[in-house]
Amino acid sequence: MQSYGDETRPLAALSLPSRIVIGVAACAVAVVVAMHLAMMFLHVAPSNTLSKQQGSLISDYVYPEYEQNWKLFAPNPLQQNIAVQARAQLRTEDGTTRTTGWTDVTARDGQDIRHNPMPSHTQQNQLRRGWEFLVNSHNAQNQATGLRGELSERYIKRIMMLRLDGEWTADGGRVERIQVRSMTTPVSPPPWSSEKISVKPVYRVLPWWQVTADDLPKGATNQ
Repeated sequence: MQSYGDETRPLAALSLPSRIVIGVAACAVAVVVAMHLAMMFLHVAPSNTLSKQQGSLISDYVYPEYEQNWKLFAPNPLQQNIAVQARAQLRTEDGTTRTTGWTDVTARDGQDIRHNPMPSHTQQNQLRRGWEFLVNSHNAQNQATGLRGELSERYIKRIMMLRLDGEWTADGGRVERIQVRSMTTPVSPPPWSSEKISVKPVYRVLPWWQVTADDLPKGATNQ
């Protein structure tokens, strides 16, 4: 029987250049893994001197791909459903204005995710995280608190225009303003619980936002 050599020969049997390449590759992988674990540890660990000094670097590395969300294990897990909805004010071709009905954009994302074994990151997180960004950068009167608040408004506005502009203007006209709101509905307690809560939806309605050319999908015009 012809022998083709031992395919599982030990590392010592390899040539010196091969061993050097394997050693360098193994060291590089170990360094990358160590750096990743260190970044994730500093991100989730209690605030300390190093995380305070390098907070910007850590955030740039973690967000958005490696974000850690521990709300499921928090003392107060999420007990409500939040749906983000939008409507538009259109300027029709004859010069009159028309206001559309509310569109539940969150419900559409849910439909796309349901029964989908590999939903996209956009379907799962774009709108949800965008809304959290907006809420955290606005006060109770829906007023932006600094530049991050203004940035969050532009972000939400562009999401809505990207998803709904073609639908809103399908019969002609153009979008002049849009309005966004959230509908928060408490999750009903399980049948065995004696807890009594109101499941009546609570709305947070934002002011009307003017739409500019920068808010339109690429290639679209607002004329």
